[in-house]
Formats: sequence, C-alpha cells, structure tokens
Amino acid sequence: MKGSDAVALLMQGAIQAGELPGIVVAAGGRDEAGFVEAYGVRRLGAPEPMAPETVVWIASMTKAVTAVAAMRLVEAKRLSLDAPAVDVLPELAQVQVLDGFDGAGQPVLRAPKQAVTLRHLLTHTSGFSYEMWSPETIKARKALGLPPMTSGKKAALMLPLLFDPGEAWHYGIGLDWAGRMVEVATGQTLGAHFAETIFAPLGMVDTAFRLRDDMRARLASIHARGPDGALVPIDMIIEQDPEFESGGGGLYSTARDYLAFARMILNGGRHGRERLLSPVTVAMMAQDQIPRMAVRPMISAMPGATNDADFFPGQHCGWGLSFLINRHPSPQGRVAGGLAWAGLANTYYWIDHGRGTTGIFVSQVLPFFDAKAVGLFRAFESTLNGA
Repeated sequence: MKGSDAVALLMQGAIQAGELPGIVVAAGGRDEAGFVEAYGVRRLGAPEPMAPETVVWIASMTKAVTAVAAMRLVEAKRLSLDAPAVDVLPELAQVQVLDGFDGAGQPVLRAPKQAVTLRHLLTHTSGFSYEMWSPETIKARKALGLPPMTSGKKAALMLPLLFDPGEAWHYGIGLDWAGRMVEVATGQTLGAHFAETIFAPLGMVDTAFRLRDDMRARLASIHARGPDGALVPIDMIIEQDPEFESGGGGLYSTARDYLAFARMILNGGRHGRERLLSPVTVAMMAQDQIPRMAVRPMISAMPGATNDADFFPGQHCGWGLSFLINRHPSPQGRVAGGLAWAGLANTYYWIDHGRGTTGIFVSQVLPFFDAKAVGLFRAFESTLNGA
C-alpha cells in the first residue's frame, strides 16, 4: 500500500520528539493486506520495542466487535433490533430515567416512556451514559451505591438513564448491555462467543478479554500524561475475573488482529472465504441511524480519564450501529459516510468504504483524546490519503 514510507517518517519523528512512547499503525484495502508497522517502546525506561504483535488494551474499539456479534444474531433471528431488550434481559425493567436530584441530593427517578431496544443500545440513544462524560451519572451512581464500571460487577450496569430511549444521543454503556444480550441469546460468555464466531474465522489469535501468559509477555504499558505533558508508565490492567465481560471496552488485541476485523467490515462482511455478515447487514451498520440528531462534542467530567473529545470540529456527525459516521468529507481525505471510533487509551481506527481503505492507530496513553495522539492519528490518515 502506498504511503508507508511517509508514514514511517511521520511516526519516527513523533517518537524521537518524545510525543508518545510507542505506536503501532496498520492499514489495508479491500484486496490489499497492507502493512503493520511499529515504533518506539512498550514502556518508557525499558528496552522492549513496540512490534506488530504487541498487545494493547483497545477499550471501546471492543464495541464494533460486540455489534458484529449482535448483528449476526439479528440475522439468525435470535435477537431483534427493535423488540424491547427487557424480553432478553429482565433486569432492564429495573432501570429508570434520572429526572434530577431532590434537596437531599438523592436521584429523582421515573419509569422510561418507552422500552430500551438493541438498536438504542448500539446507537447510544438508549439514555445510558458513562461517568466520564456525565457529572449527573457520577452523582447518581454514588448516591445509589453502585460500583464503578471498572469493578466488573453486573451491578455497575444499573445506572439510570439520562433521557427517554430514542430522544437523544449520548455516549455510554449501551454496548455493555448489548454484550449481555449476546451472552443470554447464545448461552456463552462473550469471550467464548467472540472466539468461536469472530476471532477464529478472522485469524485474530491475540484478541481476548483475559490475557494469556504469552499475551501478557507482549503487553504494552499504559502511560499517564501529567499536566506538564510528561508521560509516566502506570500498572493498569482491566479486571481479569469480572462478573461480566465488557462488550463496551474490555478487549485486548493487536493492531494486526484489528486490521483483519476492520477489513472484514470494509469487504461487506467477508474475510477471504469466510463470511461473517451479509453485505445488507454491513450496509445497515454503516447507515446513519440518527439522521435527526447529531453526535455532540463529548465534554469530560473526569479530566484524569479523558479530555474533551470532538472528532470533527465544526461538523455534525452521525452514528451507525456502533460507528461514528462523518456526514461530510473530512480534512484528512475521508469520504463522507466513513466509519470510525476509538479506545480510551488513545487507540483509533477508520473504515472508508468510499476509498476502500482502513487504518488502525494504537498507542497506550491516558487521558483519552490526547492532543499528540489525535494529531498523529489524523496525520497518519492524511498521509495515506495524500490530503
């Protein structure tokens, strides 16, 4: 694939300037396997280099995998996009809408006006949120005595809704609930189902919720960027014995593995001789599901975890069945209707059906939407597109 030499100069320059400790980038086309290239080190102060096989926490890049599993079950008529999700998960009947707080600081709750559906969960229109993007959710969780999502406890999912399902877009834990629907519909853990139906057909040998010993030996450390811009490695690993496997953000993977997944989406659900989804289903997933709404800039309520995030400043973006959709051509040369998303530790991808290309960028840095990482991801795509 053209552009890899220019990409190498770009990434090497960023590493030499100390902008990031380590980076792996990958890109491919419909028929082009493309490339996977690594730069820098897995941990500052240690000699082990980043490599195509380096394992990273991909966090919310898990969401697209969960959506594929759910849509395979929709194709098989084992799940429905628009039936009440409570039919599959009775515990959803306990979830209420947050209507503010009383004088004692306790949540004022009421029943939702309509039932949450799988479509709501996949499109972030269910009303569920994340604490890091919602001060109200932080306050409500603490008042209700619920554990944080990082605990891996099922009770952490019982957050109140910020609005009635279908009324707005707000990024949240919907894909974790979608993952639970997959588990109930299949009778398997999410990890076992992914391994059998997605990872094995795609040859994704280094993607899992639980780190095998050989994966842990290749794991890149997460680094925290302080107010002065300095990076410090931290020992942070997702809960390895959770009550539920997080369909919203629990996977570890490699850029090489995720490239295979992204190319499957790029090819309308096909990977070599394997077909995971029908072209009609992939087209539906890539269709803007919120035409009367827009993805709003995400304002941080937890500065240590994330910065404010706006993927396309000045543009109104849509959302598909788990993907951000740019409604207009991007400054990086992405065709309108492109698919993308990211992970908390500054991992990013795009899938551009118009150009027939996909790209993966992984670092391991917090907070999310790090200016250096985002700038480099954008420059990576621009370089490949000649923009």
